[in-house]
Amino acid sequence: MFPIHDDAGRTQGRPYVNYSLIVLNAAVFTWEVLVTNNFISGRSTAEIYLEYGAIPRLVLQGDIPRIVTSMFIHGGILHIAGNMIFLYVFGDNVEDRFGHIKYLALYIMWGIFAALIHSTYALATGMADIPAIGASGAISGVLGTYLILFPRARIYTVVVAFIITTVRIPALAFLPFWFILQIIFSLIGQSGGVAYLAHIGGFIAGVGTGYAWKYLMSHREPSLAQPVRKMQKIRPKIEDPGYSLEPEVIEGDDFFEIIAHIHGISSPEEIHAAYETEGKRVRISTTGSRRYELFAKLPDSANNPTVEHINYLNGIAKIHLRK
Repeated sequence: MFPIHDDAGRTQGRPYVNYSLIVLNAAVFTWEVLVTNNFISGRSTAEIYLEYGAIPRLVLQGDIPRIVTSMFIHGGILHIAGNMIFLYVFGDNVEDRFGHIKYLALYIMWGIFAALIHSTYALATGMADIPAIGASGAISGVLGTYLILFPRARIYTVVVAFIITTVRIPALAFLPFWFILQIIFSLIGQSGGVAYLAHIGGFIAGVGTGYAWKYLMSHREPSLAQPVRKMQKIRPKIEDPGYSLEPEVIEGDDFFEIIAHIHGISSPEEIHAAYETEGKRVRISTTGSRRYELFAKLPDSANNPTVEHINYLNGIAKIHLRK
């Protein structure tokens, strides 16, 4: 099975860094195909891997540039296609959360950490001179971070069994399952030339990054909320519920969009919305350190709409419902 799309919305515009990484990987792969005559020339292929691949012995001696170049080298069409699909599906949301510059820096950092883990294992198992190539270590970091920041997202996945079908799998199930497979394959020795320890190392680094980011964001809010608490003590009749009492409802041809001002929330995952048939309204609630509940009345034309995605930026929540 492999992912093709997710339902986590973006709020910061187009993920230009993620798109650029995909284009750069594709350009380098095209160069590889031309130089190696579609990998028919074993000598040319070996020269590229030895020149630009992450050779464990050299990596552990501090040759970091090799790690960076190895992240853009791939060994075949299936290798690059699989990596780029995962990067396309999961990378845009991670870039949206961190911003362009931080995302690029973290992507490189995850790749370096993954290479160091793999190189340590390779040195211990007598494979210190075999070059490692591919972006999968860095992309594993993307997956780990995505799991922590977007656990409730659903992944549209193509499953090939007796038939080919598409299912929606929660990220909280899809990504841990993928990670467990990497551990199993590494333990039973089913490498097939795949550096599973790099996948594991990158994923762990990504999970750590995700938790660190959530910790920093959760500890930023109290400092921002402190002036409000002081003002409430001086003027107790003034109440700041943290949200707009009357959310705005926009109706389109096939959708409704609810816009509400909600403050003190660190991520859209803390906002939940559910349509209530009785009263034709949407109940909006929050979790986390600040809890609120409010309602948005939909027009009488509403007929059991479904919540597709929730975006949140600078205190403004946008809840998109499909008619």
